[in-house]
Amino acid sequence: MEKLVSLAKRRGFFFQSSEIYGGLQGFWDFGPLGVTLRNNIKRAWWRAIVELRDDVVGIETSLIMNPRTWVASGHVKNFTDPLVECKKCHQRFRADQVKGNRHEEDGGEFTEPRQFNLMFKTFVGPAEDSSAQAYLRPETAQGMFVDFANVLSSTRMRPPFGIAQVGKAFRNEITPGNSIFRLREFELMELEYFVPPAEEMKWLEYWKDERMRWHQGIGIRPDKLRLRPHGKDELAHYALGAFDVEYEFPFGWSELEGIAARGEYDLRAHQEASGRDLSYFDDIKRERYIPHVVEPALGVDRSMLTVLIDAYHEEEVRGEQRVVLRFHPSIAPIQVAILPLSRKEPLMATAQRVEHELRPHFRTEYDDTQSIGKRYRRQDEIGTPYAITIDFETANDQAATLRARDAMTQDRIPLGHLREALRERLHADKEA
Repeated sequence: MEKLVSLAKRRGFFFQSSEIYGGLQGFWDFGPLGVTLRNNIKRAWWRAIVELRDDVVGIETSLIMNPRTWVASGHVKNFTDPLVECKKCHQRFRADQVKGNRHEEDGGEFTEPRQFNLMFKTFVGPAEDSSAQAYLRPETAQGMFVDFANVLSSTRMRPPFGIAQVGKAFRNEITPGNSIFRLREFELMELEYFVPPAEEMKWLEYWKDERMRWHQGIGIRPDKLRLRPHGKDELAHYALGAFDVEYEFPFGWSELEGIAARGEYDLRAHQEASGRDLSYFDDIKRERYIPHVVEPALGVDRSMLTVLIDAYHEEEVRGEQRVVLRFHPSIAPIQVAILPLSRKEPLMATAQRVEHELRPHFRTEYDDTQSIGKRYRRQDEIGTPYAITIDFETANDQAATLRARDAMTQDRIPLGHLREALRERLHADKEA
């Protein structure tokens, strides 16, 4: 993890928020490559969940909602973690993440566990009293539940159908850590899939398989993924079943995505608290029911960390150490780099022209700094699948060298065929 975090900072994937002031635990910023990688992950998710389906629509709800939302959902009362404090150094920990009754580092005795609510509080309007108190949302799901009736009437969807959302959420985690694995400000990709009550478990099976395929489809190695069913003691009282998609991180197997059968709990809770009808009338079967919900929920940040870890490789090439990020081409921040062999004309002008011609079709980068070997290594480190080198022969043969990141093969391609050659290779890589 240390090597990866170092590379992430050096190459502009992510770094500590407000670092010049010492940072703030649980908050991270994302650099130029990190933003692009995150956007590519979100785009891949949205494409698979919304755009390629006719049974899911998208929505975007507010970060701050009427506080009654969180009372009805149970978050005000139950969204807690057990907290203990070392009486000697006053550090605080989740009770389920410490061993014994004393702090391992200084021997201080722990206090008795108490429940700590993870929601961030804020105030709406000019007054700072209990009547103006609100919360930063700890998940995006409740926005989809309270807008269920609006979406139903405006889209004329009928169960089974889903509402999807990508957005920020906030949790005042007791012990954030493992770089961007557990954050206090994070981004979620969530789907609430509304189904007839009798079909809930069928759709849970469907979505757990579908989500595993998606993770593999963006390049995560199948042997590093597994599905873990929740035991009865892990299930929420309203849940009929749940699975975690787990990944083998450097610190062990841990949750990447959760898929849960939530029953009618959320819609019924909001119906009872608001007095609004959140049921669905099936005009074909002539029956009314509150739909049950199957929820796949994935963090953008955790997905980003997973693809970084999974792509990271070290290898020896001709006696030198090479670090390479083997990103799937669909999510690689840069798909092709265009590199003039030297900073001389007409090489630079030709390379810039090629880059501008390819830019509308691929994610490109032009780089003319340092030696060609160092530029290749830099592109390997940021996960660029292909590099095009414009050299001194280009003016004569109107061709360039196309280098592959993984195989490190080099092919001579006519300038007029570069777009076609790249499209063929990137498509083949996606299918591999």
